[in-house]
Amino acid sequence: MDFNHSDERRMLQDTLHRYLSDNYDASQRANSVGHAQGFSEKIWSDFAKLGVIGALFAEEYGGFGGSGFDIAVVFEELGRFACVEPLMASGVMSGQLLGELGTEEQKSLIGDVIDGKLKIVPALEEPQSRYDLDAVETTAKRVEDGYRLNGTKSVVIGGPSADKLIVSARGADGLQLFLIDVDASGVERYSYPNLDGYHASDIALVNVVVPASACLGASEAVLSALEAARAAGVIALCAEAVGAMEAAKDLTVEYLRVRTQFGRALGKFQALQHRMSTVLIEIEQARSALINVAGHLSAEPFQRDKHVSAAKNLIGRVAQLVCEETIQLHGGIGMTEEYALGHYAKRLMMIDHQLGDVDYHLERFVGAMQRESAREAMS
Repeated sequence: MDFNHSDERRMLQDTLHRYLSDNYDASQRANSVGHAQGFSEKIWSDFAKLGVIGALFAEEYGGFGGSGFDIAVVFEELGRFACVEPLMASGVMSGQLLGELGTEEQKSLIGDVIDGKLKIVPALEEPQSRYDLDAVETTAKRVEDGYRLNGTKSVVIGGPSADKLIVSARGADGLQLFLIDVDASGVERYSYPNLDGYHASDIALVNVVVPASACLGASEAVLSALEAARAAGVIALCAEAVGAMEAAKDLTVEYLRVRTQFGRALGKFQALQHRMSTVLIEIEQARSALINVAGHLSAEPFQRDKHVSAAKNLIGRVAQLVCEETIQLHGGIGMTEEYALGHYAKRLMMIDHQLGDVDYHLERFVGAMQRESAREAMS
């Protein structure tokens, strides 16, 4: 089987790589991190012009991609350059939810997202939810011609730069999603930078009244749509992690080549060569897991989610090993603010805690395999 990218994806990868090489150095990253909303308006506009945002959406919504491999191509390059622009929040997951559940009027907003004029961010997790998309205490009570929302959403990545939010809430009919404006009356944002440079918000919804037209899809379709959106988001995170691990590996190889001890380059010591060999092998295993899960994004939900959990668990474990090994091989310089390796390490650690950590996905994978074994035994 040929796992090479298509010509179109190679062109996208090369274009994005050249752009980030020329425009996204440590100074630009610091500017984005230091921005009150955690992103660069110029970089975001350039992403739109280059078609990077459009690559995350299917053709039927005005994009030219949207598959697992399209998402992986974009986010591997973002991870390689430690890019903190909120593409995963405002592009991947919100696009999946709007495309699957939105009305024609709501889907028409995707064009503005692709053009870089609008940012729509999902606000799904709550303080008690622990990665469970169905553990929602935010309430949606019917009022005349609409709903009244009350609740709290925590660690909404991309929240400070959002124009609209996709909020999950529990109503009389079950789990529901609502598309709301961030400046609507009763919406309160408490924004902050995370350890990895990304910005997030805690969102308080206090008697927020929205029209009935703000609801996305029927309640019985919401959970399956959320699982599909999470699958796309996990692919983005896994690809970003692979890119970050490749960059951390390259930094370490170069450091071992030029750093000397006892009159010899560190890379000449066999013990260190063995440790770097382990890192290289593990990164290739992580890449294989990424290719596998990207190819299953459109699979039947059970198969998709099984591969999603397997990939997220494996890449989380590999990322921890890569962080530990590369930092130890560098010594103290590896965690200084001025050196890039520390930023990659912090991002890799934070990726593990987005959309389910290694423990959560291990339990999810084991549960899926047990259900599969039970079905086979009954058939």
